[in-house]
Amino acid sequence: MAGLSELLGAKLLGKNGEVATDTAMKDKKAIALYFSAHWCPPCRGFTPKFAEWYTKDLQKKGLEVVFVSGDQDEKQFKEYYSEQPWLSLPFDDKETNAKLNKKYKVQGIPSVVILGPTGELITKDGRAAVSQDPTGEEMPWKPKTLEEIFSDAKLVGAGGIEKQGKDLKGTVFGLYFSAHWCPPCRGFTPQLAEWYQTSLKAKGFEIVFVSSDKDEGQFKEYFAEQPWLALDFTDRKRKEQLSNAMNVEGIPSFVIVDKDGSVITKDGRAAVTGDPTGAEFPWYPKPVSNLKSGPGSINETPTVVAFCETADAATKTAIEKSMEPIAEKYLAEAKAAGEETPEVGFMIVTEKDGMAERVRTMLNLQKCGDKPSPSKLMLVDIPDEGGYYEGPEGEITEPIVRKLVDDYLAKKLERKQLE
Repeated sequence: MAGLSELLGAKLLGKNGEVATDTAMKDKKAIALYFSAHWCPPCRGFTPKFAEWYTKDLQKKGLEVVFVSGDQDEKQFKEYYSEQPWLSLPFDDKETNAKLNKKYKVQGIPSVVILGPTGELITKDGRAAVSQDPTGEEMPWKPKTLEEIFSDAKLVGAGGIEKQGKDLKGTVFGLYFSAHWCPPCRGFTPQLAEWYQTSLKAKGFEIVFVSSDKDEGQFKEYFAEQPWLALDFTDRKRKEQLSNAMNVEGIPSFVIVDKDGSVITKDGRAAVTGDPTGAEFPWYPKPVSNLKSGPGSINETPTVVAFCETADAATKTAIEKSMEPIAEKYLAEAKAAGEETPEVGFMIVTEKDGMAERVRTMLNLQKCGDKPSPSKLMLVDIPDEGGYYEGPEGEITEPIVRKLVDDYLAKKLERKQLE
């Protein structure tokens, strides 16, 4: 149980005062971290329901809940916590609160993160899991893998073709979440269909339409325009499972899946739009992203950024190569751990466009002029409430990049605040 003590601190707050974390968590089957706040209307709506489910069924089945407060002062915290029947992180334990928010990348509340009895992550989407199973029949709500969801799915195609999801094993395929009623979808689908028929199908790429249409008539009309497979429209439960597993929050959404069933990218729309002929198929994420292609995962993970807009082409290439070995290491570790984003990301800025200038402004860096200027390393930590750390200026080599990362992880750098 030492793992939970290290994660949550030695003591938690109960209704009768402080309690040792090890004692509070003894014999629990699962722990729910409940990120919530008094000032948040959705939280105020969800908390009474969650409290009822906990009191009626979930507590008896071995769930413990720890409230992690986002309240603005201790008075609000006490008032809000008085309505809750479980444990809480002490309000004054700001360090642990910040650590938990950062570790689980909490970007909105209410949020429920489910952990196992030794602190291992089960799911970050605990709110949906608990809401769909308030009596805890499927506790601890371990998410099904894509293979478990998709393997026996019925897929249909033109001319009465029927397949199962497992038939696509060994094939790179895309899950295309779309709908007839969605204007952006109606704009993107003809483009994707053209690229598929012209280039992508010949590369062995398959696509499966996962419909959000309102009825089967709309589905059939829309699918008639599409030259690939589709999930059987009547299987609405599986559609929801796929949407949840892929964290689909809006459509059109295009997820690229590798031959082994692992997700290559959830931003397949950008990948395919940027390379419609499939020259870089199957669009594996580059170890070092380039800001000119978009922000990448900079909003989700601490990111080392190398500014070299005025450097010559050879220098830019050398800087990218110096970052690649370290970036590849963190990507491999993330994949092995089943994480979607690495502990640290890496980005290069090679062009003086509007986005580069905006990022420079946020970091209080001088804007690029027309004359060559020294390259500059920075580390941006947006998940930590917009923090950043200044790195060296001048030559950028692998040892220099590695030292910046090591110093950041060892908390040796001075934290600054983004503008």
